[in-house]
Amino acid sequence: MMGIWLSVPQAHAFDGTASNGLDPQILTPPANVPQAPAVVTVDEAFRTGARALRSGETAKGLDALSYAAAQGHAVAQWKLGRIYADGDGVTRDDAKAFRYFSNIANSHAEDYPGTPQARFVSNAFVALGSYYLVGIPSAGVARDENRARDMFSYAASYFGDPEAQYRLGRLYLEGINGHRNTRSAGRWLTLAAQKGQFEAQALLGELLFRGADGIVRQPARGLMWLTLARDGAARPEDKWVVDLHEEIFAEASQEDQAKAYSYLEKWLKTAQR
Repeated sequence: MMGIWLSVPQAHAFDGTASNGLDPQILTPPANVPQAPAVVTVDEAFRTGARALRSGETAKGLDALSYAAAQGHAVAQWKLGRIYADGDGVTRDDAKAFRYFSNIANSHAEDYPGTPQARFVSNAFVALGSYYLVGIPSAGVARDENRARDMFSYAASYFGDPEAQYRLGRLYLEGINGHRNTRSAGRWLTLAAQKGQFEAQALLGELLFRGADGIVRQPARGLMWLTLARDGAARPEDKWVVDLHEEIFAEASQEDQAKAYSYLEKWLKTAQR
């Protein structure tokens, strides 16, 4: 190898003098040759899109997010899915939203639950479950309660998503294809309620207060959960929680009310630790 290296002749400049390399001027492109545009990374595109949306530049934001989403950026896909699902600055388009959420579910279902983007992946499953509950005729998505249960169940079990646990519990409570399972409902609602999901707290509270098939009646415990739920009901659409609490409270005996407040004090002390 040394012999081969040494046998390579020296390069010569145009004036005939020896040179150990090329003339630097040969490597410098003419001034009128356009330079290649800088490559925009996927993360940069996402950040640009997010900033543009916050500034009210919807078209610019959608373009940047669409670029990032096309490269497989899960959070960009989720953001676009939410924009089209909510009609946030655009015409609502459930078919587009469904496609974005489906892309996330298909590509990131096995993401480790502890990663930063895991909550967006689990939320995509919840969104898909909600769509399957009603169907999207324009996208050819038929109403399918079993499919909805599968979406909620995956997010509830694998990611431990409290919103998915609440949706799954509610689905079991209302019945899947006419079959109600109060025990399964109670289990999932309890998991969500313990994580502070106030809607789950409300349904669990009613279930315990009244009792049901396979659910032992615990009126004081039920009233405790309903009281916690009422504290979290701040939106106009949460009025059903307030109404339910008032109804149950009026039915509860003074003894049950006193026990409920006792349970509530213990719960709050534990939560503050």
